[in-house]
Amino acid sequence: MVVGLTGGIATGKSTVSNMFRQLGAPIVDADRIARWAVEPDRPAWLDLVAYFGEEILLPDRTVNRVKLGEIVFSDALKRDKLNRIVHPRVREESEKQIRQYLEADPKRPVIQDVPLLIETGLHSKMDKVIVVYADEPTQLRRLMERNDLSEKEAMQRIRAQMPIEAKRVYADYIIDNRGSIEETREQVIQIWEELKKNA
Repeated sequence: MVVGLTGGIATGKSTVSNMFRQLGAPIVDADRIARWAVEPDRPAWLDLVAYFGEEILLPDRTVNRVKLGEIVFSDALKRDKLNRIVHPRVREESEKQIRQYLEADPKRPVIQDVPLLIETGLHSKMDKVIVVYADEPTQLRRLMERNDLSEKEAMQRIRAQMPIEAKRVYADYIIDNRGSIEETREQVIQIWEELKKNA
């Protein structure tokens, strides 16, 4: 069983992903793989530098994610180009990791943590979909605090994504992450137990 985990920006998906990991769930983390894919001199890194130029690099030659974020969040064409460079590499590595986990223990559900699960159509390949939910005012507040952004900058990032309300429609499970950490953890435990029972 492969379970897609997604959410919106600042809904708390990473927190939920870590909770599943603590319960023993194998996690295939698209963000982590994306960071690995754009390490200096890897094919995706070479393509990014060729397209965006060396101004997206830090002195140690790693990608300046803040700088790249500023560029792509204000330009849909450049965001699309970034996705076309990085996504195929992430998908390939994700599929490899999923195969390894399932071969090691076919009865243990694998959780694939993907921010753009629904936007890329990947949700249709999942056995189940979990959406981490927080309403837009909560997203806005958390994003401003977390990334030290103005309200305008934070809204621009939220608006650059599919609305969280639209993602709920695709969910087999919704984790409401507006409450306390403990309330979220209870939901995660309940869902993990159910997934294992049905795997």
